[in-house]
Amino acid sequence: MKITSNWFFAVMLICNASFAETVRTPALSDDNGKYAFEMLKMALNYSSTSYNVVAGTDTSKTFARVIDDLNSNNIDVIWTTSDKDRENEFLPIRIPLYKGMFGYRILIIKKGSQAKFDTVNSFEDLKKISLGQGRFWADTKVLEENGLRVVKVTKYPSLFYMVDGDRIDAFPRAIHEPFDEINSRKNLDLAVETSILLVYKIPFYFFVAKRNTALAEKIEAGLNKAIADGSFDNHFYSNEGVQKAMASSNLKNRKVFNLTNSNLPPETPLDRKELWLDISKF
Repeated sequence: MKITSNWFFAVMLICNASFAETVRTPALSDDNGKYAFEMLKMALNYSSTSYNVVAGTDTSKTFARVIDDLNSNNIDVIWTTSDKDRENEFLPIRIPLYKGMFGYRILIIKKGSQAKFDTVNSFEDLKKISLGQGRFWADTKVLEENGLRVVKVTKYPSLFYMVDGDRIDAFPRAIHEPFDEINSRKNLDLAVETSILLVYKIPFYFFVAKRNTALAEKIEAGLNKAIADGSFDNHFYSNEGVQKAMASSNLKNRKVFNLTNSNLPPETPLDRKELWLDISKF
């Protein structure tokens, strides 16, 4: 029997897959998930262990259900913004996947309502604006801590309809998020607000269950190797959402409102400047 190179290659792929460890993630329900999923695969590719990274398929799950899945060992890795409670419950990999971009927030507003925001010149003015947020999001605590008006919901898609229906004034989004979100909801009268920028420190990390220290170490080691060889920044700056934010967010001409975040854990690697976004590039 003549063994062709193609046959041998196929057999090797099957063998390698059979020995690979499976790492399960939530479904890729948005661009942040797709970005994090690719970053996770990149990090694990640096490991001597072979990993098969598999995403879930149920995109309708709320964040609360995703958290339950991690607690129940139905998935192995999640990605989300961090605070003290989350880091106490799960094991964080303390490398901000978006270089701290989640701490730069612009607003989704109803089309035609820009004049209302043009008059916001002080923090007291800002407190009069109602802001929609997910009930279990870490940055919801930041907004509340700073005395802002927050309306909380369980399901993220509801917030777009609440802006469109005048049930809230605005929906704060990280600077890379709103452009595609609005473009994919052309049936709603939404726009990106042009004058306000909320700024606070809040990292977006991978998290695993406390018991899963070996996987956490592999992910952290891989991310650090990707940072060292430039792959991390290449992945970040080539991301379509990041590029749109750089081109369209107009950060230099916005009124900046700096917010405090007392829920930022002391272990946050603020001293590693290479991990954080330099907004002078925008």
